[in-house]
Amino acid sequence: MSRFVQGADRRQQTLLPECLDDYVAEDNPVRVVDVFVDELDLKGLGFEGMTPAATGRPAYHPAMLLKLYVYGYLNKVQSSRRLEREAQRNVELMWLTGRLAPDHKTIADFRRENGPAIQAACAQFVVLCRQLGLFGSALVAIDGSKFKAVNTRDKNFTAYKVKRRIEQVAEHIASYLEDLDTADRHEGDGVEARSVRLVEKIDRLRAQMAILKVMEAEVEASPNGQVSLTDPDARAMATSGRGSGIVGYNVQSAVEGEHHLIVAHEVVMTGSDKQQLANMAGQAKEAMGVERFDVLADRGYFSGEEILACEALGATPFVPKTLTSGAKANGRFGKQDFVYLPDQDVYRCPAGSLLPYHMTVVERGMTLHRYWDRASCTGCSIKAQCTPAVERKVTRWEHEAVIDALQTRMDLRPRAMRERRSLVEHPFGTIKAWMGHSHFLMKRLPNVKTEISLHILAYNMKRVMAVMGTRPLMEAIRA
Repeated sequence: MSRFVQGADRRQQTLLPECLDDYVAEDNPVRVVDVFVDELDLKGLGFEGMTPAATGRPAYHPAMLLKLYVYGYLNKVQSSRRLEREAQRNVELMWLTGRLAPDHKTIADFRRENGPAIQAACAQFVVLCRQLGLFGSALVAIDGSKFKAVNTRDKNFTAYKVKRRIEQVAEHIASYLEDLDTADRHEGDGVEARSVRLVEKIDRLRAQMAILKVMEAEVEASPNGQVSLTDPDARAMATSGRGSGIVGYNVQSAVEGEHHLIVAHEVVMTGSDKQQLANMAGQAKEAMGVERFDVLADRGYFSGEEILACEALGATPFVPKTLTSGAKANGRFGKQDFVYLPDQDVYRCPAGSLLPYHMTVVERGMTLHRYWDRASCTGCSIKAQCTPAVERKVTRWEHEAVIDALQTRMDLRPRAMRERRSLVEHPFGTIKAWMGHSHFLMKRLPNVKTEISLHILAYNMKRVMAVMGTRPLMEAIRA
C-alpha cells in the first residue's frame, strides 16, 4: 500500500454530482465580485445591452461580462483570450458566470463598447468606500507614473527624431555611393554582383528617405509635434532614468492616507505633472466628500497657479519648491537668500541692503513686481557673489505670499515627502506588477482609461478586503 495521499480515480463515475457552490469557500473573493456587480445599477451606469433584443440570438447579460472582467483583473488575467480560456477551466469562474464561456471577441467588445460605464463602476466602488467610512484621514497624496502603450519608440516620431533619422539615412546613402564608385573601378563577376546589391540598398534607402520626408510634414502639422503610428494617442515621455523614455500615457492618482485607497485617477497625454495638481485635488475632494484636506505631491507638481487653485478648493498643498534660477548652480546667491519684509514692501539682500519696489509687469498672464537698488549694488563688497549685472533685481509674484506660506508649512513638516512616497508610490508598483511590467492591452486614450479603471477597481477591492474581510464587505455591500 502506498504511503502517499491517493487521488480519486479519473474513471470513477459520480452518482450524485457535487454542487459547484461547494468548491467556492464562503470567504472567497469571487463572492465579493458577485455581490458587488449584482448590487450595481448597470442601466443607470450606462451599460449597453441591458434590454435584450426581441429577435436574434440571445446576448450575454452585461453583469456576467463585468463580473468576468473584475475577476480577471483581480487575478492578473486581463486579456480577452486568456479570460476565454479561464472561463472554460477555472472553477471559480464557472461558479461566477454560471458555466457560461463567451468567446474572446465578445469579451473584448464588451470592454471596448462600455468604457464610460466601466469607469463609472470603478467610481461607484469609491463611493461605497466613503459610505463605509474608510476615508478617515483628511490627507491625500498625488503622483503620476508613466505607463507603456502599444507603441514602440521606433513607431513614434518627433521633429528631432525625424531630423536625426533623415541625417542617418543620408549618411548611409553617401557611404553606399562611395562604395559603388569604388566598385566601378574594378572588374569581375564578384564586383558586378556587389554593385547590384549596393544599388538595391541605395534604392531602399531613398524610398525610406521619401517616407521620412512625408513623416516630417505630418509631425510639423501635428498639434503637439508628435506622431505615433500604432497608438495615435500615445506620446513619447521622459522618465527618471537617463535615456529610458517611453511611449505611453501619464497616469495620475490620488491616494488617501488612512487605508491607501485610490480615490481619484486620470490619464493624460502630457509627460509633465505641472498642470495636474488642482485637477486631481478637486477630484479627490469630490470623491472623499470633505471640505478641507492636506495634499502631498512631489516637486514635479510645483506651480504657483496650481498652488493658488488648491488653496481655493480647500486643499492645503505640501509641494517642494523648484529652484529654476541658475544662480545657485553658478555659486551665487539665489532668490531664497533675499528676505521679503511685507511691512515695508522691500527685500533685504544678503549684504543687509534694502531693495525697494520699482515696477510691475505682466508676463505669461502673471502679475510680477520687481525690486532693486542700483546704488546699493554699485558699492557692494560681495556683488560678485550676487550678480554679474549692474544691479540685482528680485521678482515677486502678486500671490507670492501663498508660496511663502507653503515653504513655511514644508519647514514645519520635514517628513512630508517621505510620507508621500509611502502612500502613493506602492499602488503604482502593485498595478504595474499585475500588468507584468508590460504595456496597456488597448489603444487610444478612451480605451486606456477603461483599462486603468479596471486595474484601480481591482486594487481598491483587494485593499478593502484586506482591511475589512470578505464577509463583512459583502454584508456592507448588500446593506
